[in-house]
Amino acid sequence: MLFSDHGIQPGQVVVVTGASAGVGRAAAVAFAERGARVALVARGRSGLEGALAEIERLGGQAKAFEADMADPEQAENVVRDVEAALGPIDVWVNDAFTSVFAPFLEIEPAEFKRVTEVSYLGYVYGTRAALQRMTRRDRGTIVQVGSALAYRGIPLQSAYCGAKHAIQGFNESLRCELLHDKSNVRVTMVQLPAVNTPQFDWVLSRLGKAAQPVPPIYQPEIAAKTIVHAAGHPRRREYWVGGSTVATLMANAVMPAVLDRYLAKTGYNSQQSDRPRPRGEENLWQPVDDAHGHDHTAHGSFDDTAKNRSVQAWASRHHGLLAAAGGVCALTALAIAGRRPR
Repeated sequence: MLFSDHGIQPGQVVVVTGASAGVGRAAAVAFAERGARVALVARGRSGLEGALAEIERLGGQAKAFEADMADPEQAENVVRDVEAALGPIDVWVNDAFTSVFAPFLEIEPAEFKRVTEVSYLGYVYGTRAALQRMTRRDRGTIVQVGSALAYRGIPLQSAYCGAKHAIQGFNESLRCELLHDKSNVRVTMVQLPAVNTPQFDWVLSRLGKAAQPVPPIYQPEIAAKTIVHAAGHPRRREYWVGGSTVATLMANAVMPAVLDRYLAKTGYNSQQSDRPRPRGEENLWQPVDDAHGHDHTAHGSFDDTAKNRSVQAWASRHHGLLAAAGGVCALTALAIAGRRPR
């Protein structure tokens, strides 16, 4: 078997797209800490160099590859280059994305197209290029980094929500095909909550104030832990991260119309902070880090309010252990009840 009960094995080759900052950066570091050889894929050279230096400081192994995943030829080339440099890919993590914060009618068609090409088709192209190699070897895992917004659209993010919904449908179709073929290649998806990443500082925005994640906000390392766990335990079709993700998806399943009205009232203000909107740093068309020669790391501007832990995320990663503990408790209770005098 490629994976043991402990998940990722030292020396495995893991590719992370969008690895220069945010969740992708945190995930790349987490894989390297487990002993994986990590291929860092992103557009921005400064961010890639920063991620590479961070991993090397920790004693990990990594190599950087510049690529725009919205281009299928670049996606194919980066897979070829990674395997030539590091060997066969064991895990492919799709995380590269971009977005626009604005009401739908204020998003230009070219901007909507660009978000779709990066945030949805980039996943398709990366998956296809990696899967062609994995299916020939009949082993490997693909992790799609999703969002609660893959199920529940919110105002001011129509392009991003559309892309995440598309990834969800695409991934389910692909999973069914692999099951039909009895393939040993696995696909799984990780649905994230609001995360403290740099995207809110460099996203193209037409809002009155600076964009922010909808609270509660979680640190990217929480997401990274679940991504690593999902890669090591890919038989499970989906992982949810954060109590807010669970609450949102359950509410949407039970009372979507009520949630429509709630978000219509709260969704505009909850996605804007009190700070003025940043000017001149927008990563839709080109990487911000190269334009300014600055490494943005994994964290954004919300360290003061972001949560460093999630009981739900821990429980999601250890659901087997919790189920076993629950079974032991139930059997113990039955045994005690059976000994009581009648």
